[in-house]
Amino acid sequence: MRHLKVYNKQDLLILTRLRRFETKLGERLQVVNDVNDLEKSLQESTAKFVILGIPEDMGVKANLGKGGAGTAWFPFLQAFFNIQSNDFLEGSNILMLGHFDFEEMEALIERNAGSDEEKIEAYRHAINAIDDEVEHAVKLITQHDKIPVVIGGGHNNAYGCIKGAAKGLYKAGKTALAQINAINLDAHADYRPLEGRHSGNAFRYADEDGYLEKYCVVGLHENYIPQNCWIDIVNDPFLDVITYEDIFIHEKRSFIQAVAHATGFTEDAWCGIEIDLDSIEHTLSSASTPSGISPLHARQFITFAASDAKVAYLHICEGATKLNDGRSDDNTGKLISYLVSDFIKAVTMF
Repeated sequence: MRHLKVYNKQDLLILTRLRRFETKLGERLQVVNDVNDLEKSLQESTAKFVILGIPEDMGVKANLGKGGAGTAWFPFLQAFFNIQSNDFLEGSNILMLGHFDFEEMEALIERNAGSDEEKIEAYRHAINAIDDEVEHAVKLITQHDKIPVVIGGGHNNAYGCIKGAAKGLYKAGKTALAQINAINLDAHADYRPLEGRHSGNAFRYADEDGYLEKYCVVGLHENYIPQNCWIDIVNDPFLDVITYEDIFIHEKRSFIQAVAHATGFTEDAWCGIEIDLDSIEHTLSSASTPSGISPLHARQFITFAASDAKVAYLHICEGATKLNDGRSDDNTGKLISYLVSDFIKAVTMF
């Protein structure tokens, strides 16, 4: 993992606004003891949760989307580190590992690739290298009985999360096969064809490669599912979908009933929890939507799923604070901070 930047305590305190008579989360989080021996450090750490950032948007660009998914990581840290450490979330059960820095790789593609088509192919090739590093990190975390909390980045990184968790839990003796399930709160299925890796086909690749057993999408927008993908999903008993329209337009079931269906569908195995921020109304992302779920729904989803599923990991992706087209929103980092804290509270409580 040559692109992994491991944090020390000073890295956390720089972003933590210290205040007399208060204790912030940044003061309580654990860090790696020995950067030269990550495995030993993870093994010795008492933390249950390990936070890892992947601030990149090459997967989004490889899927013909707008860049910007790499901008939410540091605003998230600023918000998360400054949460109050209290009886609701104390912080010492969390290890802040660090983040992957792929900026040099992206800059190399931008400098050397000529046409737009060449750039897309180069990005798709680069995602394979990113997959390998994400997989290795998630495998290392899960095999030591810890839960990765991965903040992206594009949804391409779901593949590395699924593959890494499946291998890590298998090595730890918690699964009979190197397979896990996944629940995805998303406006899109990200189950596009095997045309080269990008943010729109992580679950297809994970399925085809044998690491994904069951997969359920909550809140899928009917307007944005390609017909060929829809046919593949409805004809596969290991795939399931509850559309946004069925929940909020036709009211066939409530939102919480939809989430309960997803956790029931995937309850037979360890399960990755995925949240694509483009499912949340007016949240800045490459595929921002004027018609989506609310932040409250997202918080309810993560709390219910984390308390009802056998959680393998959490992956929050596609959020941005600034897009390449100039749009910006400073609230995205704080929204992610709420979702992460909700997740940790729910897992710890139940």
